[in-house]
Amino acid sequence: MDPTASAGFNVQQIREDFPLLSREVRPGVPLAYLDSAATSQKPTVVIDAMDRYYREMNANIHRGIHKLAEEATLAYENARERIADFIHAPSPEELIFTRNTTESINLVANSWGRAFLKAGDMILLSEMEHHSNLVPWQILATHLSLRLEFIPVTPQGLLDQDAFQDFLEQEPKLLALTHMSNVLGTINPLEDMLAKAKSAGAVTLVDGAQSVPHFPVDISTLQADFYAFSAHKMVGPTGIGILYGRRELLEEMPPFLGGGEMIKKVELRSFKSNDLPHKFEAGTPAIAEAIGFGAAVDYLSRISMAEVEKQERILTGYALERLSGIPNLHVLGPGIEEKGGVVSFYLDGIHAHDVAQILDSEGIAVRAGHHCAQPLHTKFNLPATSRASLYFYNTPEEIDRLVEGIYKAKSIFD
Repeated sequence: MDPTASAGFNVQQIREDFPLLSREVRPGVPLAYLDSAATSQKPTVVIDAMDRYYREMNANIHRGIHKLAEEATLAYENARERIADFIHAPSPEELIFTRNTTESINLVANSWGRAFLKAGDMILLSEMEHHSNLVPWQILATHLSLRLEFIPVTPQGLLDQDAFQDFLEQEPKLLALTHMSNVLGTINPLEDMLAKAKSAGAVTLVDGAQSVPHFPVDISTLQADFYAFSAHKMVGPTGIGILYGRRELLEEMPPFLGGGEMIKKVELRSFKSNDLPHKFEAGTPAIAEAIGFGAAVDYLSRISMAEVEKQERILTGYALERLSGIPNLHVLGPGIEEKGGVVSFYLDGIHAHDVAQILDSEGIAVRAGHHCAQPLHTKFNLPATSRASLYFYNTPEEIDRLVEGIYKAKSIFD
């Protein structure tokens, strides 16, 4: 019996929505795609929405008064509204379209950070951050002589809350944390942590690249000042992401990029910025991708994020159970109570890349390396890990194939 079967959810029917999931990597060897933390697969409705834009309404937005331009503008802005509803943002104007989570964080660092931070100010991060939430702050710290501090990660893969409290007493100006680790799978208790940071006077930023795709996120409840995520990890297209920003902060921040669309008036020696959100969307945006993003959140909403979370939790529990029986295999991160669908592991005596290559020969797609989190791997004294990342379209049979592939790797190297 399928351990993930539940009323109202048919994984085989869901999989029919995703053309690539039916692919064979070679004759007779079906694909088992276990790399959704890197990028998710795309349903037909998303592909069709983008195709429809190019076939039926391809025009630039906001600037034209002809029918195509008006239709394209309406589709683009409707997508923003649906994404705002998806995360329960107070208003669509507080959502900025960017290229991805990385650009969203860089926008905050280069606009808010350069305008409001000064030498000696502290930025508080954690040891489990993706490079996208480390390097922009390192660059800024070098330019402005800022102080970077890091909440330690415990051996269990959790953030050290006592150390966090100690850092808050030192009055950081910014707290920037991941909602869910892309290596450990740890889901951080952000509602409590952000509230404490706010009481300490810190502005807060959340890297939501691994959270918004996998469980319900309510911006109004979290009360984050900034929240960043990407479409391509949540069944949407590549090349587009979102920065949510609290209106008061976005109004105060200078533009990130200059050019067309982000202005109200331009003279030879001066300009006046446009209203939100256009103030931060210079030039022609990724129109088709925004429309595809809107179709992606519509698709996830029809399934319901509560159901997505439920299915992933069942799959993750099954994966942890199966992997626990493999000798000399070690899984990073906490138990199922505090873990999302990311299972990073290593085998004694076998390099992660060798494991991934053998799994690939069996049609099983996993990730191997440091997963853009080198400091975290250094913390655990590991050069690399193999990572199987799950999504609602995965099946227990694919996890069984993963286990069989790992045993094959062990037999080859043992």
